Amino acid sequence: MKGQEEMLTLSLAEVAAHFRQKKLSPVEVTKQLLLRIEEVDPEINAFITVDQERVMSEAAEAEQEIQAGRYKGPLHGVAIGLKDLIYTKDMKTTMGSPLFADYVPSIDASVVERLQEAGAIIIGKLNTHQFAYGPTGDRSHAGPVKNPYDLTKMTGGSSSGSAAAVSACMCFGALGTDTGGSIRVPAAFCGIVGMKPTFGRVSKHGVFPLSWTLDHVGPMTRTVTDNALLLQVLTGYDRRDPYSLAAEEENVSKKIGASIKGVKVGLPSSFYYTDLHPEVRESMERSIAVLRESGAVIEEVHVPHIEQFAEAHKVILRSDAYAVHRERLAAHPDEWDDEVKERLLTGLETKGFEYAEALQIRQQAKEEFAAALQQVDVLLTPTVPILAPEINGRHVDIESYQKQHIRWSIMKLTAPTNFSGLPSLSLPSSRADNGLPIGAQLVGRPLDEALLYQIGYALEQGLALQPAKWQIGQKQSN
Repeated sequence: MKGQEEMLTLSLAEVAAHFRQKKLSPVEVTKQLLLRIEEVDPEINAFITVDQERVMSEAAEAEQEIQAGRYKGPLHGVAIGLKDLIYTKDMKTTMGSPLFADYVPSIDASVVERLQEAGAIIIGKLNTHQFAYGPTGDRSHAGPVKNPYDLTKMTGGSSSGSAAAVSACMCFGALGTDTGGSIRVPAAFCGIVGMKPTFGRVSKHGVFPLSWTLDHVGPMTRTVTDNALLLQVLTGYDRRDPYSLAAEEENVSKKIGASIKGVKVGLPSSFYYTDLHPEVRESMERSIAVLRESGAVIEEVHVPHIEQFAEAHKVILRSDAYAVHRERLAAHPDEWDDEVKERLLTGLETKGFEYAEALQIRQQAKEEFAAALQQVDVLLTPTVPILAPEINGRHVDIESYQKQHIRWSIMKLTAPTNFSGLPSLSLPSSRADNGLPIGAQLVGRPLDEALLYQIGYALEQGLALQPAKWQIGQKQSN
């Protein structure tokens, strides 16, 4: 029997293989995860709800099925966490808000149904920035989530609890949502892998909305391979989601491990590589060198109106978010975090013609990204231009960002592909001198997640970052 620490630091793929070979017990591993949550989470604050009795019942059922030869696949018996705006039947879903502190949905979200069919164990509901409206992860009725690498730093958001729980080995994977970077930002800040799939590839049925046309649901894991295994279960057409794509099913892991020799990687010539923290820039230079050494061809590309796309994204986001919450704001004006409420009310400032123009600009964004991705196979960018700030910090240490709210500097490099709907993968690229993780982002063509995983895996292997050893309360180093 493996020791507790060794069990919990296994990758999802590794623990799945042990379960299938009956070398590890889902019941024992899940029990150790629950003990880990009891030990660690009072400091990190990643979980809002954990139903231990339900969790252990699911683990026992999975173990019995595996022992009887009814193995369902690589998620069978594996503990997965859910961002707390993904509906779970008979389990609280709070949206990080006091308005929903005791809300229990009557349905499971489509992604939860898919996880259950695959035999996964839902270990708990994970903290989120209130109503998912913030990339900092420190505005929730349950309190801020703390970065496992440094408890004084923010995790990023809004999938804050999802990133922290995976990073701190309290589950083997988690689901997040991403409207302007809310999977990729906390993945980068917490040193894990996060995928924002192609818009519509994963159903949003049963997921509380922030923006109907910008929201994505996706996987967060510790490795690229794990991420692909989790996404595989989530994809597929769902008639209950009006934005769901009727795309042909494929194995998104199929290219992992294949050579990337000759693959063309594009570096956008402006926007993505300006105003970076020096250590973020150094990290990107190392990532570029690793890809070149692996045989990739590095080319410069240009997306002409990228800054205009970022501004139009804001127009759609604030308008949709206000529409989602308009009646709730009027009925319960005092039940909001001040910052979230203030941001929601900016939706009143948008004029109808501005929204119409933003929709036209979105089509232009799709065309310009498509043109760039005709020249190359993927784009490589930083995920976030800065290092994780202090919890509740609202200023950054790059002079050019001082005049804008911290949220826009954090979201700057991720929001454009929510706008265009393109798949985007964040993975760890290095750690800064103070131990904080830095992330690199790969952007691909629609439905080309398999290629992103192929290149992401090659980059992950080439960078060969050492896993952190968790000592809560101490800064981590590579």
